[in-house]
Amino acid sequence: MWSHVRRAGRVTALVLPFVLPGSFSAVQSAHAALGGAPMTPPADASVSSRTMHPSSAVVRSASGAASSASATASYTVRETTLGNGTVVREYVATDGTVFGIAWNGPQMPDLNEMLGSYFPQYVAGVKAARAARGGARGPVAVDQSSLVVQSGGHMGAFSGRAWLPPALPAGVSGTDIQ
Repeated sequence: MWSHVRRAGRVTALVLPFVLPGSFSAVQSAHAALGGAPMTPPADASVSSRTMHPSSAVVRSASGAASSASATASYTVRETTLGNGTVVREYVATDGTVFGIAWNGPQMPDLNEMLGSYFPQYVAGVKAARAARGGARGPVAVDQSSLVVQSGGHMGAFSGRAWLPPALPAGVSGTDIQ
């Protein structure tokens, strides 16, 4: 999981921005899946929920004139604090589908589980981003029409968010996933 580089008498830790299944035993399993049902929290987790009502959306006509349209879709933000201190927020549509996930805390959640069937798309996006940066590591941003993932941090302080742009309810944008 971690690799170290010795430079001028100092050891610098390089962090992988995603966790491969089974590669780090301290990662706590959460069993959530983007595009699927909310997670079944581990026994040592605490969970709270709140219902959100997006503010009125501003709709622009073809002529550019703005008008206010009422956004009727509500959604639920379900916050789970894992036993290791990592907080995972799931954004759940009225049909029970998770359209966004955000996390922050001392340990990276298992993104293979969190992203579910979107994990291979994420891994391919990370590889492409790294190749474009000449193999450099660092914060990760995968921005595709069907999946957006932003992840970064360092040992003891990880954060990120992921969402499915086509699945965002009316009046909700990627900036609402926090």
